[in-house]
Amino acid sequence: MATATKKKTTTRKKVSYSREQHIEWYTLMLRIRKFEEMALRMYGQQKVRGFCHVYIGQEAIAAGMESAIRKDDAIVTAYRQHGTAIGRGVPSDKAMAELFGKATGIVKGKGGSMHFFDNTNKYFGGNGIVGAQIPIGTGIAFAEQYRGTDNLCVTMFGDGAARQGALHESFNMAMTWKLPVLYICENNGYAMGTSVKRTSNIIDLAKLGASYEMPSESVDGMDPAAVHEAVTRAATHIRAGKGPYYLEIKTYRYKGHSVSDPAKYRTKEEVQQYKDRDPVKIAEMKLLKDKILSEDELKVIKAEVKAEIDQAVQFAEASPYPDPSELYTDNYLQEDYPFIRD
Repeated sequence: MATATKKKTTTRKKVSYSREQHIEWYTLMLRIRKFEEMALRMYGQQKVRGFCHVYIGQEAIAAGMESAIRKDDAIVTAYRQHGTAIGRGVPSDKAMAELFGKATGIVKGKGGSMHFFDNTNKYFGGNGIVGAQIPIGTGIAFAEQYRGTDNLCVTMFGDGAARQGALHESFNMAMTWKLPVLYICENNGYAMGTSVKRTSNIIDLAKLGASYEMPSESVDGMDPAAVHEAVTRAATHIRAGKGPYYLEIKTYRYKGHSVSDPAKYRTKEEVQQYKDRDPVKIAEMKLLKDKILSEDELKVIKAEVKAEIDQAVQFAEASPYPDPSELYTDNYLQEDYPFIRD
């Protein structure tokens, strides 16, 4: 009788990273933080409409993940995705224009906050349906295997999507066919307003891979270095042809589920506990403490990021809305669906 693979408990070794790597992590996290703060401000001014889920507090995942994978690797994720998209290479101005619903947005203003897409950077969304991206990412991994590449597909989802049946179907298929897919659960503790503890008797979500004998780990998602190291281990395993890997990355969102959520289901003490471990602030303190950057050099980075985000807003505001005729493009072929114009 086969014995299920247990969750790995990895003891982190002290690793030294280059000056450039620390600056890269900090700068990306700061760019995401400032973009998201601006997105909330623009929403308050009604320049951004519809749904909007910000990544504030979870920036270390995007930073640590990107430094551990290749640009030829694919990424697919859920609707809290601005930060992941920016980390992948989506320009801030095109991202902001998409939030504004403008024609210059990354998907021509048709996707909005939840549905970015950028084939040039192998970024396949941004998906608004809970858990829908899990089989999509599994399919992308199958395509890479079929083509004979050593690329992988990072398939990201939240703790709420971990309850979807599609996850188990995907896990089973991926392990059976040894697909090159890295599953990442961004566990921020709450599916909308419902805590993990209220939805399952299993609160250690890394155990979900055990019944499929899928190598699994829990990772500190407030530390880009910890994320980098875990994703590096997983990518090495996958590229060796050994099949999928699963990471539960424990993180926290400082804001509500979306802009309409006051997040009253959490205590101030709980939120503050995580803010004390703010990845952006800790990275900044490290840069100064270890003399990686001086105060003046840090100010330059902050000024450059501020200018970038300000310019993104100016670009979005100056951009036109899509022409009404765009309603019929990128969705259906008119000859196949002539009734849409009726």
